Amino acid sequence: MAKKNISEKSENTKNKLVVEEVGFPIGRQNYKLLLIGFAIIVLGFILMLGGGSDNPSEFNYDGLFGFQRRTLAPVIVLAGFAFEIYAIMKKPQEKK
Repeated sequence: MAKKNISEKSENTKNKLVVEEVGFPIGRQNYKLLLIGFAIIVLGFILMLGGGSDNPSEFNYDGLFGFQRRTLAPVIVLAGFAFEIYAIMKKPQEKK
């Protein structure tokens, strides 16, 4: 339910009552984009998981310092945050 902003304007000694519809600052599409951005961030953190070794006496260098965990996952997380900023800043569409 949209709130109504009521203001009075005088026009050549006549008073008019103007009612404007005031909606939410971000629209439904923005919330959908925010959820997509959150899913991208979660995907990046999931890609950072793992890298352990089954045997505690060995060190798995490739699993811990591989391309996926050092490069790919942080880039995906940063892309998710950039997408979140876009989702917040995108102007909501006007209802027709």
